[in-house]
Amino acid sequence: MTLKTTKTIYWIGAALTSLWFGASGFGELTHNAVIWGITVKLGYPPHFIYILGVAKLSGVAVLLTPNKLLRLKEWVFAGIFFDITFAFLSKIAVLGFPATIDAIIAFIMVAVTYTMFRKLYPATYNTAVADNEFSVGKVDA
Repeated sequence: MTLKTTKTIYWIGAALTSLWFGASGFGELTHNAVIWGITVKLGYPPHFIYILGVAKLSGVAVLLTPNKLLRLKEWVFAGIFFDITFAFLSKIAVLGFPATIDAIIAFIMVAVTYTMFRKLYPATYNTAVADNEFSVGKVDA
C-alpha cells in the first residue's frame, strides 16, 4: 500500500469518525430527543450524557488536527473504542442485538482508521535509562 493510499484511507476514516462522533456529541450537548431517549433507556444518568458530549467534541477537534497531538490522538482512539464497546454491550443487554448494528459499523470504521494511523505514525518506544547505567547504590563521582 502506498503512502498516498494510506493517507487517503486515514483521512476519509478520520472525517467519517469525526462526523459520526461529532453529530453524537452535538446531540448529547443540545439534548437531542432521539440521542437522549436511547442513552437514558440504556441506564446512563443525564450528567454523564453531557460529559460524553464534551469528550466526543474535544476528541473530534484532536482527531482533525493534522500531524500534531499524536499521543493525544492515541487517547482519543482509546476513548472512541471504549465508547463503542460500552454502547455495544449496553445495547445488547437492554435493546437486543439488532440495536448494535451501528456500534459494529463504528467499530470496523474506527479500527481501519486506527490501523492507517499506526501505519502513518508507527509507535516507537525508547527507554529513559539504559539498563546498565542505573543500579542501586551507584554514586556518581
